[in-house]
Amino acid sequence: MKEILLINISGEDKPGVTAAVTEILAGYDINVLDIGQAVIHDTLSLGVLVELPGPSDDAPVLKDLLFRIHELDLKARFTPIDEDSYAHWVAGQGRARYIVSLLARKITALQLSRITGVVSRYGLNIDDIQRLSGRVPLGQLPPLSKACVEFSVRGQLEDTAAFRSDLLELAADMDVDIAFQEDNMYRRNRRLVAFDMDSTLIEAEVIDELAKRAGVGEQVAAITEQAMRGELDFAESFRRRVALLKGLDEAVLEEIAATLPMTEGAEHLVSTLRSLGYKTAILSGGFNYFGAHLQQKLGIDYMYANRLEIDNGQVTGEVSGEIVDGDRKAALLKEIAAREGIDLQQVIAVGDGANDLPMLRIAGLGIAFRAKPLVKQSAKQAISTLGLDGILYLLGISDRYQQSQ
Repeated sequence: MKEILLINISGEDKPGVTAAVTEILAGYDINVLDIGQAVIHDTLSLGVLVELPGPSDDAPVLKDLLFRIHELDLKARFTPIDEDSYAHWVAGQGRARYIVSLLARKITALQLSRITGVVSRYGLNIDDIQRLSGRVPLGQLPPLSKACVEFSVRGQLEDTAAFRSDLLELAADMDVDIAFQEDNMYRRNRRLVAFDMDSTLIEAEVIDELAKRAGVGEQVAAITEQAMRGELDFAESFRRRVALLKGLDEAVLEEIAATLPMTEGAEHLVSTLRSLGYKTAILSGGFNYFGAHLQQKLGIDYMYANRLEIDNGQVTGEVSGEIVDGDRKAALLKEIAAREGIDLQQVIAVGDGANDLPMLRIAGLGIAFRAKPLVKQSAKQAISTLGLDGILYLLGISDRYQQSQ
């Protein structure tokens, strides 16, 4: 009669352990039902689920394993698994799987405790935990440190919205970011990333900077406030603000473009995406003058923004062509994806404002970056604690495989 046995091997990690164990199993033609291995601080934990041809009490394969494991100065534990338990475990593989990602400046036991508490409360099992960020030095953390732990969880989630809401509330309470995604085929197969520009790729609102230089900062701010209260739509408020820039010297645009403050992690993110073959785009409600500057600096594939008219070296106060508002951003995202032959589920959209929501909603992964509360609540994911390169963790890309910073 066949027997199912779980073999757990632990101890100091060293080359050849897995090879030695599987070589012995191979010598007895053992069927391996599952295998997993983890190493934390040079300490090995290896598990092998096997099907033995007969009872394990006097199985020669186990005697050989014990002898070899002792030679390697490791410990072993053998646990019989009954058929009903195994059948229940096999049936669980059809359950939905999710990825919960914790992003913070540093990882603490409290964060892990509270997140795993939420996971447990909703009846989900944790199958795997991985640290995607690099190893942390002792002592004071380096400036702009980043950390990420990824949980692979499985189970029947009855109320997805409530689970997501609890994670968002927890993230806000602990000042961290917690992302929740389905673990499907698209997660590691994204191919296009579209960015808003102002307050996303750059840490500035260009129109405000231009308004200050034109001496109309307060007037532009008042119109912006009207738009935020819903008294003006984006296109109308945008044209009014641009009109106030009439007569501004083109040299001012050059000065501002040369000193645009890049958002933390932006250059690292884009260079890594390019090295991995992603297409990138800027879809901005700002001005193409500055979008073109960023496109060249970062190596962005596509750039769409509003065309600011300049005549005889001065801003005319007019924009030409269709205003790039929220709906236009979503339409442009669809156009680029279709041109590249990319499914919208393979698209990532990143932005901070209400006019970014249409493209965040249609993208397979919509990310509100350092966004207003309403935008954070409406988007699928949100990053507020780390820089833009925190997005790489949501794609499952560890520091080991990222472009050198």
